[in-house]
Amino acid sequence: MNIRVSHTFLQVDDHDAALGFYRDTLGLEVRSDVSFNEFRWLSLGSSEQPGLEIVLESADMGRSPEDAKAINELRAKGSLSGLIFWVEDCDALFEKVRASGAEVVQEPTDQDYGVRDCAFRDPAGNQIRFSGKPAS
Repeated sequence: MNIRVSHTFLQVDDHDAALGFYRDTLGLEVRSDVSFNEFRWLSLGSSEQPGLEIVLESADMGRSPEDAKAINELRAKGSLSGLIFWVEDCDALFEKVRASGAEVVQEPTDQDYGVRDCAFRDPAGNQIRFSGKPAS
């Protein structure tokens, strides 16, 4: 059996702001940008992983107003986990993302579990981490 992840979802409150972060700062490719009733299906991905799309969706798409409110409150607090990207040079990417004005959560650090990583919050508040090989 061949099984793999094809889509993952992030909750965003402003698709255009999120697009600026994921496309313009990180360099991801836009895979689809489609209006869907009153919603927007916006997905991006890395040229390194053509079979994986990150869908940026609003919390109220397909959910009750109560559930959407709870998700938005957690997202705004930075309590929703986002994504972890693998990068060749964590420090170089950190400087690029910091220069964009993104909120720094953690500067590059060699972790005991064998990676060097850093973290930011995207424009919607999702925590996004970047991991690479340790510096030492």
